[in-house]
Amino acid sequence: MSYKLIYHSAVLKEDLPQISSEIKLRIKAVIETKLLHEPEIYGKPLRQSLKGHRSLRVGDYRIIFRISGNEIIILKIGNRRGVYTRFTRSV
Repeated sequence: MSYKLIYHSAVLKEDLPQISSEIKLRIKAVIETKLLHEPEIYGKPLRQSLKGHRSLRVGDYRIIFRISGNEIIILKIGNRRGVYTRFTRSV
Protein backbone atom coordinates (compact mmCIF):
# COMPACT_ATOMS: atom_id res chain seq x y z
CA MET A 1 0.00 0.00 0.00
CA SER A 2 1.22 3.48 -0.82
CA TYR A 3 1.07 6.05 1.95
CA LYS A 4 0.96 9.83 1.87
CA LEU A 5 3.12 11.60 4.46
CA ILE A 6 1.74 14.59 6.38
CA TYR A 7 3.72 16.60 8.95
CA HIS A 8 1.92 18.46 11.72
CA SER A 9 2.80 22.18 11.59
CA ALA A 10 4.41 22.02 15.06
CA VAL A 11 6.86 19.38 13.82
CA LEU A 12 8.06 21.70 11.06
CA LYS A 13 8.17 24.85 13.22
CA GLU A 14 9.32 23.53 16.61
CA ASP A 15 10.73 20.01 16.44
CA LEU A 16 12.92 19.88 13.34
CA PRO A 17 14.81 23.16 13.90
CA GLN A 18 16.07 21.82 17.25
CA ILE A 19 17.53 18.64 15.74
CA SER A 20 21.04 18.48 14.28
CA SER A 21 21.50 17.97 10.54
CA GLU A 22 23.05 14.54 11.03
CA ILE A 23 20.08 13.27 13.03
CA LYS A 24 17.63 14.83 10.57
CA LEU A 25 19.22 12.81 7.76
CA ARG A 26 18.90 9.60 9.79
CA ILE A 27 15.26 10.38 10.59
CA LYS A 28 14.51 11.12 6.94
CA ALA A 29 16.10 7.83 5.83
CA VAL A 30 14.06 5.84 8.36
CA ILE A 31 10.84 7.56 7.33
CA GLU A 32 11.51 6.84 3.65
CA THR A 33 12.64 3.23 4.08
CA LYS A 34 10.42 1.96 6.89
CA LEU A 35 7.55 4.28 7.69
CA LEU A 36 6.29 4.93 4.18
CA HIS A 37 6.28 1.25 3.26
CA GLU A 38 5.14 -0.69 6.34
CA PRO A 39 4.21 1.60 9.25
CA GLU A 40 2.19 -1.10 11.04
CA ILE A 41 5.24 -3.38 11.26
CA TYR A 42 7.88 -0.81 12.25
CA GLY A 43 5.77 1.51 14.41
CA LYS A 44 5.25 0.42 18.01
CA PRO A 45 1.65 0.90 19.19
CA LEU A 46 1.42 3.28 22.13
CA ARG A 47 -0.83 2.75 25.14
CA GLN A 48 -2.97 4.59 27.66
CA SER A 49 -3.47 8.27 26.79
CA LEU A 50 -1.55 7.81 23.52
CA LYS A 51 -3.64 4.87 22.31
CA GLY A 52 -4.16 5.04 18.55
CA HIS A 53 -0.70 6.52 18.00
CA ARG A 54 2.53 4.75 17.14
CA SER A 55 6.19 5.41 17.83
CA LEU A 56 9.21 4.70 15.64
CA ARG A 57 12.68 4.65 17.19
CA VAL A 58 15.66 6.37 15.54
CA GLY A 59 18.53 6.15 18.04
CA ASP A 60 17.60 8.39 20.98
CA TYR A 61 14.83 10.05 18.98
CA ARG A 62 11.21 9.03 18.54
CA ILE A 63 8.77 9.76 15.75
CA ILE A 64 5.19 9.77 17.00
CA PHE A 65 2.65 9.25 14.26
CA ARG A 66 -0.88 8.13 13.48
CA ILE A 67 -2.11 6.12 10.51
CA SER A 68 -5.35 7.35 8.98
CA GLY A 69 -6.36 5.41 5.88
CA ASN A 70 -3.52 5.85 3.41
CA GLU A 71 -2.05 8.82 5.29
CA ILE A 72 0.71 8.84 7.87
CA ILE A 73 0.46 11.90 10.06
CA ILE A 74 3.69 12.74 11.90
CA LEU A 75 2.70 14.52 15.09
CA LYS A 76 5.96 14.82 17.03
CA ILE A 77 9.68 14.18 16.63
CA GLY A 78 11.91 14.49 19.65
CA ASN A 79 14.39 13.01 22.07
CA ARG A 80 13.08 10.00 23.96
CA ARG A 81 13.56 11.72 27.33
CA GLY A 82 10.65 14.11 26.92
CA VAL A 83 8.88 13.46 23.66
CA TYR A 84 5.95 11.57 25.19
CA THR A 85 5.21 14.04 28.00
CA ARG A 86 5.52 17.05 25.74
CA PHE A 87 3.35 15.32 23.14
CA THR A 88 0.51 14.62 25.58
CA ARG A 89 0.47 18.26 26.68
CA SER A 90 0.29 19.52 23.09
CA VAL A 91 -2.51 17.19 21.93
